[in-house]
Amino acid sequence: MTQTDLIAEICETVRGQPEDAQFYPTALDGLGLLHDVKTKSIEAQVYDPIVCLVLQGRKETRIGDRLVHFGAGDSLIVSHALPVLASVTEASRQTPYVGLVLSLDLSVLRGLYDEVETTPSEPEEALSLAVSQASDEMVDAMARLFRASQTAMDRQVLAPMINREIHYRLLQADHGGMLRQMLWRDSAASRIARAIDVIRADFRTSLPVSDLAHTAGMSVSAFHAHFKTVTAKSPLQYQKDLRLLEARRLLSHRGLSVSQTSFEVGYESPTQFSREYSRKFGVSPRQDIGSPNAA
Repeated sequence: MTQTDLIAEICETVRGQPEDAQFYPTALDGLGLLHDVKTKSIEAQVYDPIVCLVLQGRKETRIGDRLVHFGAGDSLIVSHALPVLASVTEASRQTPYVGLVLSLDLSVLRGLYDEVETTPSEPEEALSLAVSQASDEMVDAMARLFRASQTAMDRQVLAPMINREIHYRLLQADHGGMLRQMLWRDSAASRIARAIDVIRADFRTSLPVSDLAHTAGMSVSAFHAHFKTVTAKSPLQYQKDLRLLEARRLLSHRGLSVSQTSFEVGYESPTQFSREYSRKFGVSPRQDIGSPNAA
């Protein structure tokens, strides 16, 4: 299947579905389609650990002070759950932004441990969000996984093998350094992933940094440094972003009051919540109540 054929099949698959959805899950768990017919302004969101293959159009993502551009033919690897600012910068009805996105499975990666040559440490420049041109083999594997997602028997028999191949190719990729670090259970990358899991599970509650450092098996100072290297944020900033993103979802989908929302996501002061919400999103939380633009 050529890349042009793959784009055409994805566009045909999403035809007739809401154009503003942007993300369209497939019948295969973990595999989704990206399709957008117009550019999008900057949106705050959380990238879960994924690989994204961009087939058409362009996008940019900001993590901390770093701005990452990626477009047709690029693959994006995200090794850890990351709050980011993202926008589609090139898309139209004639040439929509199109891509494939696959959730990464750490158990699959670790299952390849004995078959992939790795070293206990990667260069300092290994990043938790990294972009590089996708290899022909990666494009082919992602296309085959998309095809396999379309029938029940292929999903059951072929998809697990193709999924494993994709994870293998990501470990071999130039921009897969952070994933290779994740193979080592005692690596800083793996330890920070454990702390992130705790924050995401309990972001509404107060989480002392000393407890998170203990979870990661690090001193507080080392934990702060490694956490910021991976996420471009301090642990408290990371937790705050999760709270505010959840608050925006609650305001837009459930129409809760500002006070109700602030307490729901763990704030003790609605005033502080409103101040930080406005700083994050550029509008007051009251303006986002019931707003589809905040979804």
